[in-house]
Amino acid sequence: MRSGVGEVRLVDVRDKALSVDEVLAAVSDPSAGGIAVFVGMVRDEDGGRAVETLEYEAHPTAVSVMRELAAAVADQPEVIAAAAVHRVGLLAIGDLAVVVAVSCAHRHDAFSAGQRLIDDVKEKAPIWKRQIFRDGDVEWVGAEG
Repeated sequence: MRSGVGEVRLVDVRDKALSVDEVLAAVSDPSAGGIAVFVGMVRDEDGGRAVETLEYEAHPTAVSVMRELAAAVADQPEVIAAAAVHRVGLLAIGDLAVVVAVSCAHRHDAFSAGQRLIDDVKEKAPIWKRQIFRDGDVEWVGAEG
C-alpha cells in the first residue's frame, strides 16, 4: 500500500463531446497496476419506454461539488489518481454522458474506488437529466430535491 494522498487530476462539466482517452490519460501513472474507467452513455430506452434524446443541466457549483467528491475518493490511501467529467446540453443516443476513472496499485481497489466515485457523482452532483421520450412525454431525473 502506498502512503500519501491520491490526486484529483481532472474534473469538468462540458457542453462538448467527452473523451475516454483524456480521462484515462489523466489517471495513468507508473505506479498504477489497475485503472477502473466507467463510461455512462445515453441509451435508447428507460423503463421500457423509447428515449428520443436527453438533455443535462448543471448548477454552477457542479464542478466544485464533483471536485469534492473526487477528492474524497482520492483521499483513500490506495488511490493514486481520480478524474470525472460530465456532459451537459442536448445529447443523442450513444453519446457519452459521464466518464470517471480511478487508478490504484491493484485492480480490486480501483474497481471499488471507481464505483464509489460514479455512485457519488450520480447521487450528489447537482446535474439534472431531462429525458425526452419518443411518445412526446418528458421526464426530469435527479430534480426531486
